[in-house]
Amino acid sequence: MKENVFDVLMYLFENYMDEGPEFNPDQERLTAELAEAGFARGEIGKAFSWLEGLSELRDRPEPQTMVGGNAIRHFSGQELRRLSTACRGFLLQMEAFGVLTPVTRELVLDRVMALEAEDISLEQLKWVMLMVLFNQPGQETAYDLLENIVYDELEGHLH
Repeated sequence: MKENVFDVLMYLFENYMDEGPEFNPDQERLTAELAEAGFARGEIGKAFSWLEGLSELRDRPEPQTMVGGNAIRHFSGQELRRLSTACRGFLLQMEAFGVLTPVTRELVLDRVMALEAEDISLEQLKWVMLMVLFNQPGQETAYDLLENIVYDELEGHLH
């Protein structure tokens, strides 16, 4: 079984999101549970590190931004290589719709780039966006909007 960090994160998100962002289980017990579910210990450790990075971002004070409505976000070379045009477009579209703010957009980009994948799929980007918004205080409405978009698309593919 070739599971990666993203698969571990998805498992945790789908199984423990009801616990809320303050969920802080016994890491040894959770590692054992994940290993029993078939995940490699190395990937489990990387997923925990990824989540710790997300937690650290939540605990930082929000920067005071002076971004105007006509500011342009330029992607770095590494971001351009790892994020397809569809991913970049979706990210900017969610910002234009008010689902993401410039700050939450940067948090999403930070966590996407922290994944060890060479290419990030649009589906992976959407789930990372959900994880980031779920973890940020005051982003409940944005999370609900994005959740509706993601699940509506999933239902559309199932029919």
